[in-house]
Amino acid sequence: MPQHPAAAPRAPKKAPEKELIPLAMVRAMIGVALLSLAIVAYSVLTDRPHVGVPETGTVLAERAVILENVDAQHVIVRNADGSVLVDLPDGGFVNVVGAALARTREVHRIAGNPPVNIVRYDNGRLTLEDPTTDWSAELYAFGVDSKAAFERLLDMK
Repeated sequence: MPQHPAAAPRAPKKAPEKELIPLAMVRAMIGVALLSLAIVAYSVLTDRPHVGVPETGTVLAERAVILENVDAQHVIVRNADGSVLVDLPDGGFVNVVGAALARTREVHRIAGNPPVNIVRYDNGRLTLEDPTTDWSAELYAFGVDSKAAFERLLDMK
């Protein structure tokens, strides 16, 4: 004989779930954030000189180029006059830097795609410098292969 729904056995109540992040870990994360804030504040208030900033050098070579990202892998590198320097269907690191440049320009609300400068210095630095946003990328810091990709662009006739 069927039972009345009110007479059906009830499901046991679930125990409260345990915290996913232990309280000690939350306190430690807050402590690290506050310590970082204190170190930065001390550095700013005492006018501590910057460390880890690359030394300026003498410019050995410079080239103005336009990085035109076609899609997630394809990039066209143009001379400042708009002529095609090289078409890279698999742009690799050049495309990655182009995407970072595009994002920076989007944040700064820069219209169009003005040229950027690839600059080689006498102290070994190789940089990509955007005069419209004052953004730059230290290309030598990403490894030999990544640096070589931009050196080829700089040295092309």
